[in-house]
Order: sequence, then structure tokens, then C-alpha cells
Amino acid sequence: MGERILDDFLGYLAVERGSSVHTISAYGGDLRAYLGHLRDRSVDPLYASRDDVTSFMAALQAKGLAPSTVERKIAAVKSFHAFLVREGLTDVHPTVDVSLPKVPARLPAVISIDDAERLLSQPFPKGPVGYRDRAALEVLYGCGLRVSELVGLDLLDIDLEAGFLRVMGKGDKERLVPVAGAASVALSEYLEHGRPYLRAKKAATRQDSSAVFLNVRGGRLTRQAFFGLVRTYGRRVGLDLHPHTLRHSFATHMLRGGAELRALQEMLGHADISTTQVYTHVDRAHVREEYLTTHPRARKR
Repeated sequence: MGERILDDFLGYLAVERGSSVHTISAYGGDLRAYLGHLRDRSVDPLYASRDDVTSFMAALQAKGLAPSTVERKIAAVKSFHAFLVREGLTDVHPTVDVSLPKVPARLPAVISIDDAERLLSQPFPKGPVGYRDRAALEVLYGCGLRVSELVGLDLLDIDLEAGFLRVMGKGDKERLVPVAGAASVALSEYLEHGRPYLRAKKAATRQDSSAVFLNVRGGRLTRQAFFGLVRTYGRRVGLDLHPHTLRHSFATHMLRGGAELRALQEMLGHADISTTQVYTHVDRAHVREEYLTTHPRARKR
């Protein structure tokens, strides 16, 4: 019974909500754990109580899971029970007055503009791989893409003449992202001097024929490979880098340069502007640090 209802809910996420494969997989894992908890308590999910939900939350917290992880799992439980009520399968909604655990505010990690310059101005290997790596890093930082969006780019998504990339974001939502300057130049050079040589590798498949960023075997560059690429180039200039750090840095540096929040929201592909607003907090932290380090009486007590 529980598995069938869960399958219906995951199908709803895919068809009605347009959720990504990663989101559906995460919800599936979280809810299977919840249904297992209910089975241990001999409770039908259609008649679960508030106590059943809070005991599940307590069990997660007892395992030492991070507050953000517990929050995500309970959010999945809330969505699941809301779905059951909406579909008329039950009148019981045990999560209505269950609050999500508080997650400490955590500002995204960013690098300075000078660090970004050092990263992107370092010598890259000569040859196709060097052209690819420079272009990938320039586009990630220059356009603020997610890694999945970067490696998912196809040739038809690029219009350098118009100065835009067509990006498929979360929930298969399409958006146009400006590309210019160093990112545009690096991408153009890679497409001319790098990609044709990587594409010539015999291991390339028909499915990879449209991919922009290719590996040394001619197939589409994977997220895992790109994570390694970012770490490698970061370490060469003394930075401990994660790909998402470059996206966060893009957003923060855009705000410091005077970008409007709504325009930044569009470029980042955020459905809710509150997600974008976190970067205003990062920028305020930067402003305060500048004040503390430059004003002659800022630290005087």
C-alpha cells in the first residue's frame, strides 16, 4: 500500500510539478525511510498522526544528521501528506502544524575578484584540453551556471553573435543567459581549436555529438570530471574550490558591480527572489569588512 502511494506521489512530482530526476530520487529515498518508520510503528500512512511525524524527526536528529538534511526530509514528508489529502485519499493531515527544524543561516562561500582573476589568468595546458578547461571555467564564472547546466550545454544552445546561452535549469525550465567578454572569447576559441579535436576521438557516441564540453574520449564531460577539473585548477593558484563557489562568486561580484536583484534572479534561474537575496547578505558582509579595515576609527574602543 505504502509503496504504491509513494509511486503515485513520485509520478505526480515528475508529471505535474516537473521536478528533476535528482529531486525525485531524493524525495523517494527520504519517504521510503519515513514509510519504514511508520511500518515499525504499525501505522498506515493514510492515518499517520503528528506524533508519528515528530518521532521520525526526532529519530533523524538522534542520528546526528545536519539540520539542513533533517529539514529536507521533513519537507518531503509534508509534501507527501499534502498530496494524500489533495488526492482525496485521506482527511488526515498530520504535518499541518509541524514546524521544520531551524537551519542556521549559512552564507555561500565566495572568492574575491582578485582570486577569480588569478584562477582564470593562470597558464592552461596547450592543446584541446587546455582550450576546453579555460572555456569551461570562464563560462561557469562568467555566466553563473550550475555544473549540470554547464555540462548539459549543446551546440544549438550557443549564440555567440547574439551573446546568449540557452540554459536548461532545474525542473527543465529554460532561460537565456548573457555571455560576453572573456567567457565568449574562450568559448569561441575552444569551439574552433579544441572541440573538433576532442570530437574526433573514436569513443565518441552519437548521443554525445551535440555536447559542447567533451572529455578526452570524445564523450560529454561529466559533472564528476568537472568537479575534479575545478579542484585541480584551484589548487594551482592556492584556492580550495568547489564549482558552486564560482556561481556564488559570479552573483556576489555582479551585485558589487551594481546589478539589479531581479536581473540577477533571471540570470541565476531562481524561481523565488528570496533565494537570490542571500547574495545581498554576502555583499553586506563585504561592505562591513571594508569599513572595519579602512575607517580609521572603526576598531577604536
